Amino acid sequence: MFVYAKFIYVYLYLYVSTTVISVRIRKELKRRARELGIDVREVVEKALEEAIRRREEEELIKTLEELKSLFSRISEKEWVDAVRKSRNER
Repeated sequence: MFVYAKFIYVYLYLYVSTTVISVRIRKELKRRARELGIDVREVVEKALEEAIRRREEEELIKTLEELKSLFSRISEKEWVDAVRKSRNER
């Protein structure tokens, strides 16, 4: 019973957690994809995941560069003093 209930939960979660997107493509592309047995949903999903991963990586790099710029303004002595103060507060 537990395995069955778990399966239903996973199935419902996967079913409910999807959405529909609509994209216009050339008829020739659709025809060739169908002829070649290409799963368009899978291709689009992977491409979108990769685009999201790249964009998140770009945003992370930008944030890290901003932090690097901010941290470069702090002297070594200020870092040491902040660490000591933090340790003494424990």
